[in-house]
Amino acid sequence: MTDELAGRVALVTGASSGIGAATARKLAAEGAHLALSARREERLTELADELESEYGVETLVVPADVRDENAVEAVVSDTVDRFGELDIAVVNAGLGRGSGVDISTEEYRAMMDTNVDGAFFTTRAVLPHLRETDGNLVYVGSFAGKFPRPFNPVYAATKWWLRGFAHSVEAAAGDDGVGVTVVNPSEVRTEFGAEIDEAFEDRFDPGEVTDPEEIADAIAFATKQTNSTVSELDLYRRDKFSDW
Repeated sequence: MTDELAGRVALVTGASSGIGAATARKLAAEGAHLALSARREERLTELADELESEYGVETLVVPADVRDENAVEAVVSDTVDRFGELDIAVVNAGLGRGSGVDISTEEYRAMMDTNVDGAFFTTRAVLPHLRETDGNLVYVGSFAGKFPRPFNPVYAATKWWLRGFAHSVEAAAGDDGVGVTVVNPSEVRTEFGAEIDEAFEDRFDPGEVTDPEEIADAIAFATKQTNSTVSELDLYRRDKFSDW
């Protein structure tokens, strides 16, 4: 454990598993107090207990669905009420559904409502508090937000939107002292993909693609910047472009 983020307060959405949980562990190891949000309260509680026991930090479990703007506002409000401030926000909640253009309206809405609306609601809620602390706002983007994704164009479109939105927020909030970062992974060994075909953590062996801890390290690096902004970080497996 280090103390580079000692005493800082971080909110992580989608914290119940994968990149979100790994990020919470990494930030806690650096000394940050954590507000953990996702839909699965039981998993959040287990993670909170682990962080408090392992790292001696304070935690707050604030379950919510990022598609619900009122719930998001309550998460941020509860976090600031509990800790007195907000220094770091990690916009991580996201999902993929279906494949191709002929997905169902339900699948389309699930991706748009979570990946787009959820990111907007979270950003709108956290920015006033990050301005007060000269804080850091980190978005978990995707390889699919920079390159075509022919087998799931809707998912790709949500990540292109997220990336464009993040950089525009970066431009708007920089004068207020807020650092804004987009971290773009490719395949990561998480639950992602389970709703479409097979979870990446089952599809890929350890070391075959990126581990969530590697993305967490990148996010933590971005949150440690005080005068500068890490505008964008791409983390892909080393053979990602070998067939291009």
